Amino acid sequence: MTEPILKIENLSLRREDRPILNDVNLEIYPAQVHALLGLNGSGKSSLAYTIMGCEGYTPDRGRILFEGKDITHLSITERARLGITLAWQEPARFEGIPVGKYVGLGVNPPDRERVIQALEAVALPAKVYGYRSADKTLSGGERKRVELAAVYAMRPRLAILDEPDSGIDILSLGEIANLIRRMAIEGVAVFLITHRDELVETADVVSLICAGTILFTGKPLEARRYFTSRCIPHLEALGSQPWDTSKPEVQEAFASNGLLKLVAQAAERQTGKEQSA
Repeated sequence: MTEPILKIENLSLRREDRPILNDVNLEIYPAQVHALLGLNGSGKSSLAYTIMGCEGYTPDRGRILFEGKDITHLSITERARLGITLAWQEPARFEGIPVGKYVGLGVNPPDRERVIQALEAVALPAKVYGYRSADKTLSGGERKRVELAAVYAMRPRLAILDEPDSGIDILSLGEIANLIRRMAIEGVAVFLITHRDELVETADVVSLICAGTILFTGKPLEARRYFTSRCIPHLEALGSQPWDTSKPEVQEAFASNGLLKLVAQAAERQTGKEQSA
């Protein structure tokens, strides 16, 4: 059986003395699209930053294994060298650098045709965008496409796509989904992070996250049913996460998902770990 390219074991993270991730376990396999679906504030981006090794996101407990190697305490630069990359939810601006050059920064050895192919894959014609400056004149949607093109061009081992659909109009979601599948066909493991359940149809496997805890992992159709029937109603009733877990209505929502038990178990394990340390 194929071994996972990324394995997360019992991962917990606190920031500013507030629990962000609670006992997360996850496996992603080569050439697989694994989607992480959750409400805003549920811990999706925090998990992405923790996997990437961003500053301030060193886990309090647990391990991150990449191709069997423990990378929990490696720097973001060391992880990038291993072939892990992150497409940020808010793409960076590089004033003065042409779009084509930006897309080709991670392509080694340099490959002009690969850059053109990447731009075409996100519906940005190379003749129009190749020499255009990657600055504030680009719309949010265009900058997001440029970021995705850069990730596609470099052919990483693992691509973490944080909300690739943000700033993208609904008619363009199909193009983004096609790009994601294309990456997987070329052998890239894709960790797709989104709060839009319609995008998870492109995934092979979907995990649902709520309050920093994985509730469910399974097929896209099952995940969408769970999300629309149990997660969305809580958003409408309680608003965006993080929620105040001391409130009875929040505890009731957690209990209906079986989440209260999961969070309690994670807290008990964390307490036991701290006492034994």
